[in-house]
Amino acid sequence: MDFISVAIFVGVIGLTLGVTYWAAKQTSTASDFYTAGGSLTGWQNGLAIAGDYLSAASFLGIAGAVALNGYDGFYYSLGWLTAYLVVLFLVAEPLRNLGKFTMADMIGSRFAAKKVRAAAALNTITIVLFYMIAQLVGAGALIKLLLGIDYWLSVLIVGVMMTVYVLFGGMTATSWVQIIKAVLLMIGTIVIAFLVLLRTNFSFTSLFEKVAVATKHGESYLHSGVLYDHPLGLISVLMALFLGTAGLPHILMRFFTVKDAKTARSSVIYAVWIIGAFYFITMILGFGAAIFVGEEAIVAENAAGNMAAPMLAAVLGGNALESFVAAVAFATILAVVSGLVLTGASAIAHDLYAEVFKKGKVTDKQQVTAARIAAISVAVLSIILALGSEKLNVAFLVSLAFCVAAAANLPTILLTIYWKRFNTTGAIASMLTGLIVSLVLVGVSPSVMSPVEGATLITGNPIFPLTNPAIISIPAGFLAAYIGTILSARGKEEIDYAEIKFKAETGYRELQN
Repeated sequence: MDFISVAIFVGVIGLTLGVTYWAAKQTSTASDFYTAGGSLTGWQNGLAIAGDYLSAASFLGIAGAVALNGYDGFYYSLGWLTAYLVVLFLVAEPLRNLGKFTMADMIGSRFAAKKVRAAAALNTITIVLFYMIAQLVGAGALIKLLLGIDYWLSVLIVGVMMTVYVLFGGMTATSWVQIIKAVLLMIGTIVIAFLVLLRTNFSFTSLFEKVAVATKHGESYLHSGVLYDHPLGLISVLMALFLGTAGLPHILMRFFTVKDAKTARSSVIYAVWIIGAFYFITMILGFGAAIFVGEEAIVAENAAGNMAAPMLAAVLGGNALESFVAAVAFATILAVVSGLVLTGASAIAHDLYAEVFKKGKVTDKQQVTAARIAAISVAVLSIILALGSEKLNVAFLVSLAFCVAAAANLPTILLTIYWKRFNTTGAIASMLTGLIVSLVLVGVSPSVMSPVEGATLITGNPIFPLTNPAIISIPAGFLAAYIGTILSARGKEEIDYAEIKFKAETGYRELQN
């Protein structure tokens, strides 16, 4: 641990805490706490979405995945970027027009039954936990590398800080921390990419030639098949990445932080440009790590490759650049986990406590208090789970969250908006089937079970052959929605579809006479 590392970390922490202090003064109502009062502009929310989306999986996981697996690692970038086409064209505007604070609000605008909202809240909490574990694993490995402190202590530090941001600053603090982090992250990755290209004479041909002989995979490194040697496995992962974003509750919640659907749409466009530029740079970072750091050194520091980017920064720019990059990665994790904690707390406090148990009869003060208690609960549970997941690649962990989102949430979201016959039974069947099938198949897959002791969480031969079950669980979610709908009648508490369609397309809350 040296002075430069400590100074940069303290600077980042001081900046984010200052933002939280300012935001705390702006947060008084439930709307302020959950959605920053809908006050963000399109470009601000676009940056915040990018800050939320460009997580530890993007910065640490993808760079490591590319460094170790070449083209197959870059699939994560391709899948996550193109996923915003689904968000932009099918989800963003109807969601903003129909919802208020959470994804469950949007679904509840058509299905008023409390059990539908409860199922949506359950899915939200599950996805948040998957995503949170990924971020905390990345944080633990990062701080352990830079500051030399134990993994468990690193996880606790991040856990405490993210809880502070949410408890006091709510969505306003979370949004501005995400905006600041997005800017810093782009600066850091551009600097590293510049140094990589400088070493290769700014020639992509030279970069590809060097990386083709830098790893044990040789020319195969530049082609698909290093990591995903089975076509179904690759298709399954890509399905999760492409369709999952439109079902991620912490991303969908961001569309309630703007004033209207038009601004929601513009924020997606800003986000796509920023995210697209970043994911192109991750390829350069991964190649650079393979060439200038080497596979052996990357794996020695972290078997999953999560430290490839900071190690590359150290090789190319010395201790100062490594410290800056690690601090930016730390800010990245803090921003994302804050958003996740807030999303999980919203599901518990708003969807379950306020709407299901209290039937909407709560004051703003009661709801915010419940959300703060829920935030602490989500943070504690996430920390406990992360302490036992150190060996898992963070990009892989997030891909599992995407699988659950695509299978358990997306079918219900799309059919709520676009299928007239869809009903309460279909919605519940879809959400629970997608969730259960995803979790069961993940639990018996190579991601969790391995015959090599210590390689994964459980020692044993996997029952399901694919690392990501999206190819099964996503169709299962849609099929359950269809079967549940055609085998049941329309519920008494369902809102007329003509009214839902009108609201989704216009943003008006009531039909005009």
